[in-house]
Amino acid sequence: MSVMKKMLTTVAVATAFVGGAAQAEDMRIALVVKALGIGFFEAAAKGAEEAAAELGGVEIIYTGPTDTTAEGQIEVINSLIAQGVDAIAISANDPDAVAPALKKAMDRGITVISWDSGVAQEGRQMHLNPSSNALIGNMIIKLAADHLPEGGQVAVLSASATATNQNIWIDEMNKVMGNYPGIEVVTTVYGDDLADKSYREAQGLMQSYPDLDAIIAPTSVGIVAAAQAVADAGKIGQINVTGLGLPSEMAGAIESGASQSFAIWNPIDLGYSATMIAHALATGAATAEPGASIPMGRMGSVTLDDTNSGAMADPFVYDASNIEQFKSIF
Repeated sequence: MSVMKKMLTTVAVATAFVGGAAQAEDMRIALVVKALGIGFFEAAAKGAEEAAAELGGVEIIYTGPTDTTAEGQIEVINSLIAQGVDAIAISANDPDAVAPALKKAMDRGITVISWDSGVAQEGRQMHLNPSSNALIGNMIIKLAADHLPEGGQVAVLSASATATNQNIWIDEMNKVMGNYPGIEVVTTVYGDDLADKSYREAQGLMQSYPDLDAIIAPTSVGIVAAAQAVADAGKIGQINVTGLGLPSEMAGAIESGASQSFAIWNPIDLGYSATMIAHALATGAATAEPGASIPMGRMGSVTLDDTNSGAMADPFVYDASNIEQFKSIF
């Protein structure tokens, strides 16, 4: 919050008497999402409201365009600037296109952060990644190893051979294999994020490796297809399918036992953390700069790198204990 804005707020608080009692002005934090009507972002809004209740004196403005366009988000941002909100926390549809409007917001003294889907550096003070490549790489092998105490054979079913994020996660997984003695990665195959090709690749893995214990699919398309292939082959209980997936799509696989557990970020935690960070920056309790540690309430703190980006937490694990709660959300 700028000095001028603080002065105006102080005046507003000092002069706003209703029935003889001073009414403190709420800090207004706008949670700008890719589009309205998406379960993942509605869950994030629940987390934002949870943070607001914990902080006190915070109003959440949950907003976004009706479709996932940069133009729609720019309209929303300009409206928020006109309203004079204290902070904007955005999951961007386009990292570059929304940056000029967000820079204008910052020039007006509005705190701006991005979360989930980032913004070019000049258009935000910091970015909150849901997790980090290293944390994801470790998590996908840990999910398989946790159910193989005696060790065993695992195979990876990825998206395309050129998918940058998939390849980075698999590289990070390979770096920590020494922490999982007895676990052998026999091969990596590619389903190109096509359901039918991923299904066929999973079938091929089971035929080529009769002693296979687990299939790791760090892709939401591949994990569903592999779980279906395992179920159709009558190998539930023999081969565990894990990796990264969506609760709504994986609920059946958890219920059937084709998958013991899988992971993805928790949108409730994301909305909560983004709100906590925006509040800390807007109040001056923290500053976004390389090496800074910014508090996130119950989620701990985030440490910023040289691009003012940081990772929230390990991917969240979904299993039989919590799948019911999340499958209707996203």
